[in-house]
Amino acid sequence: MAADQTVHGVPPSLSAKVVGSFAYLTVRDRLPTILTKVIDTIHRNKNKFFEEYGEEGIEAEKQTISLLSKLRNELQTDKPILAVTDGLQDTESWNQYLQRHQRLQGDEASVSWFKSPWLYVECYMYRRIQEAFWLNPPISDYDYFDEGKTQSFFESQQAVMTLCTYLENINKSMAELSKNQLLEHFNKLLQVSLWGNKCDLSISAGQDNSQKLSPIDSLSSLLPFILVDDSNMVWSTLQRPGQPGKTTAGRVDVVLDNAGFELVTDLVFADFLVSSGLVREVHFHGKSLPWFVSDVTAKDFQWTIRQTMAANHKWMSKSGVQWQSYLKEGVWSYHDHPFWTQPHEFCDMAADAPDLYATLQGADLVLFKGDLNYRKLTSDREWDHTVSFGTALRGFGPAPLCALRTLKANVQVGLQQGQGEKLTSQEPDWMTSGKYAVIQFYSPKSEQ
Repeated sequence: MAADQTVHGVPPSLSAKVVGSFAYLTVRDRLPTILTKVIDTIHRNKNKFFEEYGEEGIEAEKQTISLLSKLRNELQTDKPILAVTDGLQDTESWNQYLQRHQRLQGDEASVSWFKSPWLYVECYMYRRIQEAFWLNPPISDYDYFDEGKTQSFFESQQAVMTLCTYLENINKSMAELSKNQLLEHFNKLLQVSLWGNKCDLSISAGQDNSQKLSPIDSLSSLLPFILVDDSNMVWSTLQRPGQPGKTTAGRVDVVLDNAGFELVTDLVFADFLVSSGLVREVHFHGKSLPWFVSDVTAKDFQWTIRQTMAANHKWMSKSGVQWQSYLKEGVWSYHDHPFWTQPHEFCDMAADAPDLYATLQGADLVLFKGDLNYRKLTSDREWDHTVSFGTALRGFGPAPLCALRTLKANVQVGLQQGQGEKLTSQEPDWMTSGKYAVIQFYSPKSEQ
């Protein structure tokens, strides 16, 4: 939990208390902007709500905007964090988390937007957006981030076609591939999944050149920006040496990040893992409500596969059909759990979501995609850059795990001595620019 000083070797949480810090600028500028965009989206869809629900839809639109405007004001004026009131299955858990912070701080006023941990208040904002909709049926199921996710997918069609064609070429020659060639394809598709988030941003900016750039061809130029590369350990984990009669891993779990192009890179990588015989099944974990603007929900997951199937491109539609078949056969499965849309650090999972922790223990490898998952893995604290990834996990280790993360928040562990200082002197914003990335592995077995 949060504290202002290092306690038992655990540094304080990142928060907006420090004026000018990245957390401060996020809470002051970025979060109100996101709220304003949600309000604009609802307002633009007023006619749609009227067509579908009549006057009731218009009234729901007005009430939702009113609640979101109030939320924006609470945030901007650093008001105390309030209890969630909508009675959903996670309401009690959120309110218990608030009480835990209030006990820790000693009074309710101290648990506020700028004084509390950044990870907590950012997650809380998205939960309160959901509350504003949930309290206003009939529009309570509306995905207010859907437009952006859809646009991101369609704007990256060229890159998706290139990826599906690359996958088709691997599959055609799979039987003849040597182990080294298989490893080469593995590393490339792992890196495509790593940078999927970055590619997405450049493609979304609508630059023609970025759409023509093949995600595969740009990999070599991005290699110098991978600060920690544990790909070989990920590969070794999938080889299962020393287990008689078991040459491949049984199951890989992928904790997803963004919809759009990034999700396609994850699906392509998962397809390769299965078709190459490296794994037998893949479990995907997404969000149960619209989250952090572009995170994958069940609806996004199904929609992306349907769109890929329906594409007017031979290898793209073939990939989509294959993915649908994996789901039907149970080779792939999609899961969501309320814990993924709560503010908890992952070291809390065994105590606060033991069922989810037990589920992850059934995997041979868990891949955590993106920045938010990394922040939760490392408790979003002011760690020294040289602290090991295992130490920052603070006991979290249901299975061997790997973070595939493009850096967009100022927490980074597991670097070499002097590496962080050198980067800071050359590029002060290296932790938040999205230019750098890590493939960071940890196995609880190596600690035993």
